[in-house]
Amino acid sequence: MRRLSLSLIGAAIAYSAAAAQDPAAVQAAERASAAESAAEQPTAPVIVDGATLFRVRGVSAYPAERRAAEIADRISALASDRTVPVESLTVNETPVASLIVARGRRVLGVLDADAELEGLTRQVLAQAYRARVAEAIQAYRHDREAAVLWPNVGKAAMATIAFVLGIALGLRALRWLRRIVERRYHARIQDVRLRSIEIMRAEQLWRGLERAMGLVATLIALLAGYVYLNYVLILFPWTRALGYSLFGALVGPLATLGTGLVAIIPNIIFLTILALITRYAVRLVRVFFQHIGDGTIKFHGFEPEWAQPTGRIARFAVIAFALVIAYPYIPGSGSEAFKGLGLLIGLMFSLGSPSVIGNVVAGLSLAFRRAFRIGDRVKIGEHIGEVTHVRMLATYLRSPKNEQIVIPNSVILTSDVVNYSTLAPEQGLILHTNVGIGYETPWRQVEAMLLESARRTPGLRSEPEPFVLQRKLGDFAVDYELNAYCDTTRGIMALYSELHRNILDVFNEYGVQIMTPAYEGDPEQAKVVPRSQWFTSPAKAPSVERVVGDSVPRLPADVALTTRIDSEGYPSRTT
Repeated sequence: MRRLSLSLIGAAIAYSAAAAQDPAAVQAAERASAAESAAEQPTAPVIVDGATLFRVRGVSAYPAERRAAEIADRISALASDRTVPVESLTVNETPVASLIVARGRRVLGVLDADAELEGLTRQVLAQAYRARVAEAIQAYRHDREAAVLWPNVGKAAMATIAFVLGIALGLRALRWLRRIVERRYHARIQDVRLRSIEIMRAEQLWRGLERAMGLVATLIALLAGYVYLNYVLILFPWTRALGYSLFGALVGPLATLGTGLVAIIPNIIFLTILALITRYAVRLVRVFFQHIGDGTIKFHGFEPEWAQPTGRIARFAVIAFALVIAYPYIPGSGSEAFKGLGLLIGLMFSLGSPSVIGNVVAGLSLAFRRAFRIGDRVKIGEHIGEVTHVRMLATYLRSPKNEQIVIPNSVILTSDVVNYSTLAPEQGLILHTNVGIGYETPWRQVEAMLLESARRTPGLRSEPEPFVLQRKLGDFAVDYELNAYCDTTRGIMALYSELHRNILDVFNEYGVQIMTPAYEGDPEQAKVVPRSQWFTSPAKAPSVERVVGDSVPRLPADVALTTRIDSEGYPSRTT
């Protein structure tokens, strides 16, 4: 360390001695140091007709942009005045600056600070600026001469006609090319399959090819439009600046983007491969669980109705795992802007969608609860209907009155669910109804009439046999409950209606009064409908047979047997 310090000190002493012997070297070093420090100061270009003449410095009170704009305006004004010859441009030296003037009109002043910017002396730089200003004035006047403008107008017109014709011919060529490709190759494109798994359909490949041709045609049209605009704008001095800046405006961002893309090409390749792997993994998971759902693949203890929610969970897990892997390779993922945007999206999602997330989680858990399947007749809360759809957010029921009922899954998760269909095919569903009969009627007679009503009702099973329960000995009547089995849950309301009709008929036949909920006293006449009034107008009696010794029509014994259940599970009366 000590040797290194001594070496540095010796080198500094030797350099000082050499500089003392060569003053020119000292001045050159000073100018180089001043140029380096001046290059760090802000500068602005002096632009005339889109061409940059030179750059100038400024100070805080007189910014470089303002100084450059004023110099450009003075040059343009001088060039517009053709009475001032270019040869009149001279350099006048003063102690402070070198002034470039033309017939007493000051164009600009060259300062020592400007010379420091270029690393030259002020006098040399002033002569260079004078020559550059003279060239700009000559070009300004030349470009605005009629002998130059009219040929340029003709060139612009020819370029416009060529551009329009080129676009029209290009569109026709594109249509012709599409017809040729479709005629030759459309029928040859086949589905892409991996064994029995469909990866991509032929129509998707064809649409991708069409879009690729359209994209290439669009890029060619844009390139032609840029060349046309750039050529026409540069022809005229008033638009030349825009023509020159057009390249920078288009190519500059593209260059920046290209530089950034080149830097992230390895990450893009990795993300592309990861996206492809994730896409096909999600597709394989979907196909796998579809086969489980339709019974092609079976696992012991895994129900087919679990396939859809489990598949959703598996696909979400695959995508989440892929995002975790991809995050460090996403361009800009480490920037504060990216983190802030992610935080904002997460905050909005957490505040705005708690109910949505709850419904999604509930929808996924419903299948594992096995509370119901599509097609089951269920009761959820106060709603009764047939399950038609089970979505991520809600479950859809069709009521017996053909109404669509939408119930959020989170509500179902916290509600009691009554399923009428689960045990009905094997053990039957028990329909039950209650009647109140007075104490003066023998209970055995009441039970026999209720059982007879059940036997007359089509759609009710004879095995197991219907049964009657005496639910309560009330203050004024005995509460009887008739229970009967049915095989289907469809048309329950119609079965109840038919059962109630038969109960009324049977009790009226035997003259037994069904008690009302409130009892005040025995009426003078029993509250039953006599047989002669069963078909009072507008009711119409079916085919009847007369009983010997009785003039009152009696229903034939097989009337109940002629009633059928239609395709929707509803009974229809026929005779």
